[in-house]
Order: sequence, then structure tokens, then C-alpha cells
Amino acid sequence: MEERRYRSASGEPIALRRLQHSAACRELAVRCPRLQLRSLSAVTSAVWLAAYGLFALSENSMVLSAAILITLIGLIIYLHFVKVDQESLLVIGSLGIQVTSSYASGKESTTFIEMGQVKDVVINEAIHMQKVIYYLCILLRDPGDPQGISEVVPLFQVS
Repeated sequence: MEERRYRSASGEPIALRRLQHSAACRELAVRCPRLQLRSLSAVTSAVWLAAYGLFALSENSMVLSAAILITLIGLIIYLHFVKVDQESLLVIGSLGIQVTSSYASGKESTTFIEMGQVKDVVINEAIHMQKVIYYLCILLRDPGDPQGISEVVPLFQVS
């Protein structure tokens, strides 16, 4: 197992881990930075201070209850659907490619692509704001046209 540290396109530190399970089976895993308690505390404090200001003006306790409820629901949605802790790519030579995203809440999203569907693996480039970003993509065969491409699947989308 070999782990190297890099920076993502947005400048955040990420760690790349390479595992070789067998001669035909390799795994690449990219770990994103953990949720920062400092930023979470800042957002929560800002929402609750705004709610307290509204409470002081309106003297309605429902404002404080709504702020607490909105903060908790927002945190649950963020942890379960947005904040990705790790993305991994498991390549099994004769079988296919498995792409997995692990979220901060523990939820995992897995996609499997059969090797027969894979036409090629390429490094693509995109222009974002004033940067050129390079990312890994899988080109899938078009079932109707053997020379055509039906879909481009980007890998490591969050990191």
C-alpha cells in the first residue's frame, strides 16, 4: 500500500492510496479532507445569531426553533448527500471497473461498469474559471455503433 499527498483542483489537500490486490486487480482511493469543525461551528453560529436577532425584533420563539431545525436538517443533508470522504476505483482486469463514493454520513454510492462496455480510459481536460483541470474519464462503447462512444463517465468527481 502506497499513499501519496496531493492538492485537488480547488487547492485542498487530498491523499491517493494505491492497492494491488492481485496481478489483475488494482484499487485507487482518493481521500478528501475531513469535515472541519471550525467551518461547521462558524456556519451554525452565524445562523443562530441571525435567528436570535430576528427573535429580539419579533419576540417570537418560533424563530429560534426554526433556526435549530433548519441547521440540523441542513447538516444531515450536507453529510448524507454532499460531503464525500473517499472515492475509490477498483479495476478487475477481466470483469470490470467499480466506482465507489463514501459520504461523511457512512452512505456509499457504487457504480459497476463491465469491461465489455469500456472503450477506453482517457485523461480529459476542462476549462474552469481561469484554470485548466485534467480529470480521468471512462469512454463507454455505443451498442449500436462499435466505433462510437455512448457515454463519458468522469472519475473522482469530487476530489
